[in-house]
Amino acid sequence: MAAKTEPLKLRVDGMDCGSCALKIETALSRLPGTEEISVNHTAGSVTLQLDERQTTRRNIEDTIRSLGYVPQARDDGASAAIGDEAAELPWWRARNARFAAATGLLLALAFAIAFFVPAIGEWAFAIAAVVGLVPIGSRALSGARHGTPFSIETLMTVAALGALVIGESAEALVVIFLFSVGELLESFAAQRARAGIKSLIDLIPRRARVERDGSVVEISASDLEIGDIAIVRPGDRIPSDGEVIDGVSEVDESPVTGESVPVLKEEGAAVFAGSVNANALLRVRITRTAQDNTIARIVHLVEEAQGAKAPTARFIDRFSRYYTPAAMVVSALIMVTPPLLVGAEWSTWIYRGLAVLLIACPCALVISTPAAIASGLAAGARRGLLIKGGAALEELGRVKTIAFDKTGTLTEGRPKVTDIVAISGDDADLLARAAAVEAGSSHPLGSAITAAAEQKSLDIPRVFGGSQAVPGKAVTARLKEGFVSVGSPRYAAEQMTIPVDIAQRMKSLEDEGKTVVVVLEAKALLGFIALRDEPREDAVSGLASLSALGLHSVMLTGDNARTAAAIAGTLGITAKSELMPDAKLDEIGNLRKAGGVAMVGDGINDAPALAAASVGIAMGGGTDVALETADVALLKNRVSGVAETIALSRATMGNIWQNIAIALGLKAIFLATTLTGTTTLWMAILADTGATVLVTANALRLLRFSSSQAVPSGTAAAPAENGVGQRGALQSTDDRVTPSEANKGEAA
Repeated sequence: MAAKTEPLKLRVDGMDCGSCALKIETALSRLPGTEEISVNHTAGSVTLQLDERQTTRRNIEDTIRSLGYVPQARDDGASAAIGDEAAELPWWRARNARFAAATGLLLALAFAIAFFVPAIGEWAFAIAAVVGLVPIGSRALSGARHGTPFSIETLMTVAALGALVIGESAEALVVIFLFSVGELLESFAAQRARAGIKSLIDLIPRRARVERDGSVVEISASDLEIGDIAIVRPGDRIPSDGEVIDGVSEVDESPVTGESVPVLKEEGAAVFAGSVNANALLRVRITRTAQDNTIARIVHLVEEAQGAKAPTARFIDRFSRYYTPAAMVVSALIMVTPPLLVGAEWSTWIYRGLAVLLIACPCALVISTPAAIASGLAAGARRGLLIKGGAALEELGRVKTIAFDKTGTLTEGRPKVTDIVAISGDDADLLARAAAVEAGSSHPLGSAITAAAEQKSLDIPRVFGGSQAVPGKAVTARLKEGFVSVGSPRYAAEQMTIPVDIAQRMKSLEDEGKTVVVVLEAKALLGFIALRDEPREDAVSGLASLSALGLHSVMLTGDNARTAAAIAGTLGITAKSELMPDAKLDEIGNLRKAGGVAMVGDGINDAPALAAASVGIAMGGGTDVALETADVALLKNRVSGVAETIALSRATMGNIWQNIAIALGLKAIFLATTLTGTTTLWMAILADTGATVLVTANALRLLRFSSSQAVPSGTAAAPAENGVGQRGALQSTDDRVTPSEANKGEAA
């Protein structure tokens, strides 16, 4: 009979680095009945499948607690996430802070005793060092018992005990104190990194105003149900995803999508949780609960992405498994080789070997990659760039070619009227008559003509008796003046002889990739209208940014060659047209021969190509497909987001290599000074702590990544965007944000 497992999710306080996570993962994997263990130190969470007939939840918690961490229950959903964050202690009240304060007090007492009673000073330092070493040694023994014998606590215990043996009790105590300070700084840095996720969670209002039994009442946002009618006042944050059923207002969606321009919302429009209603009251029908709205799902995806290790991080983890025991062997050789071979003084070389042991602590090296990856992912999420994992973030920086779908990606995805040529009467009259004939049409061209007339506020003629369609040719309706038809040039040629100069003008427009429709009254030519799916507003600048980054862009489309060439010419890129889905896959394969390829599509029609590319990028404006399909989702739905994502990836990879250089460089310098007798034990641990602080601080710089960094000097930049991080701090006590505040933002 197959074992029955249930999911278990815990939040773990005090787990602040990659080595901590590795220690917990190793320990849990040794327990029977545990499967699919995922430990995410960035989110401070542990998830696994557990068969409680073999190992109980209590056993899991006791194992984690024995390693020196504090497990707590954790539920899914946005509201639960808010609760988790609220329950997390500030860094200065955490276990590491108490340990640092205690060791600091021991150090101060020992120094005071040594100053006032020198005769027992050495004993004071020794006793204080032993007391301070007890919790570290306990964690070292627990780690060894659960499968991690070569932990940082093991190195510290060996070094401190060695210092006590050779009579350097004062230095042993200083080393313990500096180690505790280093752990405290790690806690602070970890909470700072988690602030990126917390800023997303803070976008969700705690309270919501809803209609109940004919009146408006205030309830907890976590209690919202699908179908509830929420009342959203100007300045309110929208409490959950929904649909506007009454009211017209502009909504600032930048907290969710990163798009800085407010979006007009009217009846039938979709709205996202966390976005800010700007200037008029809206009634919104709730379509998703707090646990399943866009913000909650983004938080969940980003946490999953931060938990998935990047290739570089996996390599560092494997390296550190061998590095630590190797460092202990080297330290031992330094202690014994000179005394045995050349008769050097034992105490001197034991001291130097212990210093090497402290310098060799792998904390800074282990945290160098995950800290940068976590910051990069959080920085992207704040700006509407949802990158699903460190592997995708790394691969983005290596791509050489960006392949774009055309419709809905480089273009708006719907035709627009571009030219109106009236032969009889004026342009407005021609468009009004065409709109009258096309009224109620579901055809994209007919809808575009009707929309253009409405935009110009034209007086649409009345239709008598409805319209009749000849599929593929024309639509005819009776107006006051007579029968008017809107059809293809071929249909017009069947009804009459089109003058050569007019036919030439039509062909010229078609050569520009436009679709021409002719308006006839009986068999008289009134004029013609040209339509085209136009490029996105930021397509040219977005592609220019990619070019400035040294990337080659190509358009892959199933559209005809003439239309593809016209759009590509406007945008200044190469195009491959009339491609069926299998042909797109072949093109992606050919492009990959020259290096990494990112495919940018709408996340639906381009799914095979997105999967075949090195990195798939979906432009989806926060839709379900954009959140679930590709490796990257551009929630702001702008071409410029591709360049931002590539630049963020390159910045993250650069940050990783800087971190590795800092970690290894400092160790190399202090190794040399230790062997020459310059470095003391406390200087050695200070070097390791300093490297960890520098690496973490450098990684946190990525949280300040801005869209301007995506555009090299001299390139036309896309409009400035404000991201989630800038809006996350605007939450007021009554969940309302004034329009002026919403436009200010804050430094990330």
